[in-house]
Amino acid sequence: MDVLDFEKGGGLLPAIVQDWETREVLMLAYMNAEAYRRTVETGRAWFYSRSRDAFWMKGESSGHVQEVREIRIDCDADAVVLLVHQIGGAACHTGHRSCFFRRVEGERWVTEGEPLFDPKEVYRK
Repeated sequence: MDVLDFEKGGGLLPAIVQDWETREVLMLAYMNAEAYRRTVETGRAWFYSRSRDAFWMKGESSGHVQEVREIRIDCDADAVVLLVHQIGGAACHTGHRSCFFRRVEGERWVTEGEPLFDPKEVYRK
């Protein structure tokens, strides 16, 4: 972990999450040194929420956990890629498989695919 440069981003690194088998981009989140340590120790994806100012393990509320199969870093050591096995099929809190379910078509956004779960049912508080 000594090689990772958390200082460039004010203590946070962008973490791109991809499906282990298909390499589909599932989501982007942020990690600080503690979230990275927890990820390495547990084999599950941990992140740092900038809006909540708190750690969170992917799937702790939904059960849609990410089992980490491989971790890669970029050449500047200031970004990571987590290759994961996505439990439950969906990585996005909206119920979609990927957080990147919209694409630009001309001047409009097009939604691809249908949600795999209803967020209102999964995230009852």
